[in-house]
Amino acid sequence: MRFWLIFSLWMCAVPAWAAHAYALWGAPRYPAGFTHFSYVNPDAPKGGELRLVSNLRTSTFDKYNPFTIKGNAPAYLSALMFDSLLVGSMDETATGYGLLAEDVEVAPDGLSATFRLRPEARFHNGKPVLAQDVKHSYDTLVGPFTSPAYKTTLIDVAGVDVLNDRTVRYRFKQPNRELPITVGGLPVFSRDWGVEGGQPKPFDQVVMDIPIGSGPYKIGPVRFGKDITYVRDPQYWARDLNVRKGTANFDRITVKIYKDATARLEALKAGEFDLMRFFSAGDWARRVNGKKFNTGELVKGEFAHKLPSGFQSYVLNTRRPLLQDVRVREALGLAIDYEWMNRQMFYGAYQRVNGLFGNTACETRGTPSPEELALMEPFRKDIPAAAFGPMTVPPRTDGDSSLRANLRRAQQLLKEAGWEVRDGALRNSEGQAMVLEYMDSNEGGVRTITPWMRSLEKLGITLRFRSVDFALYQQRLQKFDFDITSLAYQGTNNPGQEFADMFGSKAADTEDSGNFPGVKNPAVDALITAMTSAKTEAQLLPACHALERIIAHSHYLVPQWAAATHRMAYNAWRLARPATVPPYSSGEGWVIDTWWAKK
Repeated sequence: MRFWLIFSLWMCAVPAWAAHAYALWGAPRYPAGFTHFSYVNPDAPKGGELRLVSNLRTSTFDKYNPFTIKGNAPAYLSALMFDSLLVGSMDETATGYGLLAEDVEVAPDGLSATFRLRPEARFHNGKPVLAQDVKHSYDTLVGPFTSPAYKTTLIDVAGVDVLNDRTVRYRFKQPNRELPITVGGLPVFSRDWGVEGGQPKPFDQVVMDIPIGSGPYKIGPVRFGKDITYVRDPQYWARDLNVRKGTANFDRITVKIYKDATARLEALKAGEFDLMRFFSAGDWARRVNGKKFNTGELVKGEFAHKLPSGFQSYVLNTRRPLLQDVRVREALGLAIDYEWMNRQMFYGAYQRVNGLFGNTACETRGTPSPEELALMEPFRKDIPAAAFGPMTVPPRTDGDSSLRANLRRAQQLLKEAGWEVRDGALRNSEGQAMVLEYMDSNEGGVRTITPWMRSLEKLGITLRFRSVDFALYQQRLQKFDFDITSLAYQGTNNPGQEFADMFGSKAADTEDSGNFPGVKNPAVDALITAMTSAKTEAQLLPACHALERIIAHSHYLVPQWAAATHRMAYNAWRLARPATVPPYSSGEGWVIDTWWAKK
């Protein structure tokens, strides 16, 4: 979870000040001294068990360290076991409240953020959370054994100073509205984690060592390959803190593991666990039924939210020679008949994704504003000409539009790129056929991809479906060894440095980075810098819009679809929930944090 704090004091003449919370734009929803978040039940009873199914695609886990590159950690471990300096609320965006930190102070020049730790904060081993632990956690996360996403996101952090046992200061290389936000949300763990014989082990060798965090849960009984149980810490240091009041209500949270989606669904119907979130419209419409649903023990619930739609997409890897021409990439997108798929396969449950910032203030429409053009013009040679016109609109196949017309347009684009059908296949001037591979870790994914494959055949393009086990899938993603795959990118209301990991030129050449399409564009780099250095929302939005235009018109991503609700089936005889559904909850996160067990 990303936790936010305000950064409105940049470059001001007034002195810095410390506060209980910061809002990126405007004032925080909850004032100093608030008793609890409004969407929780502060009197929720403690006790009982929540039985979940793993939300990960892995069928098992082989480590307890969620931060190292190799291996798979159990579901929900990081969120349940590690506290951070700041914590966000589920009913507002871009605001953070003190958790480990009782207040935060941002320097007037924007070049540092100072956190003062709560004296009562304790790790699971009973030791106090000190500034030295915060520094150790940061130094470890940007070290050689963790995901490069940490290094990219924190690249403008100059260092961390321990001012005293309870005060830590992050120094920044340049004013950046997001850096205090980012460091405030980093997990904090004890320096004792991974110490053996009085000496710390290299972090990549900290594998099955039980994490020493300060969160509300510890690891309890474990059955490898079957389940893991997290046990609530009755001595949790923040149990009465306003930002934790009414949360962490279950004594035990057991996460069960099943080998495939069919086994999970049947186990739900049999009552083996209490809650399951659904991403398949077909399952939700046709297969979530049975005796326990008829009796009311199991209930289907659709909970509306206001989360960013994200940009779930087919990712086209431009490191592959066949996908380097933007006209080829656009042609591939024209061959998708989304409207037919939504009717026939998705039961009308989804909305088409377009761009990076759907359902947020950053969402782009119409033609570029003067402010956007001023950011784009210096890089005109690096930007598709179409980006200086109207924002992209996904091709449609209903109303006045048709798949036939879209395929004709695709055929023209391919011809302009030097591809024509000869000898029954689309070939370039060297006679090479257009043969691409779609990689997935789920054999059932072929059902969704088949209509696209049929349309591409009409253009002379062969798209082969390749199903691999998840371990190999992860390995190939880390090495960018794929032509096309499908990824669900989470959206954000406050874009910043994380986009350097997703689309920055440096990340394109860094294995295990998030730049899967291989974007290397100086205009994109400059716009990400403009986003992260914006001091006001008026400066942020043009940079967001310009970036979204370039990515969309470059056709690195073929947009898929998103749902406006969390679809969850749950055991109404065992679980109770607050009356208020927070608009920015993550689905399962809302259940884990705020629901409770019925007596």
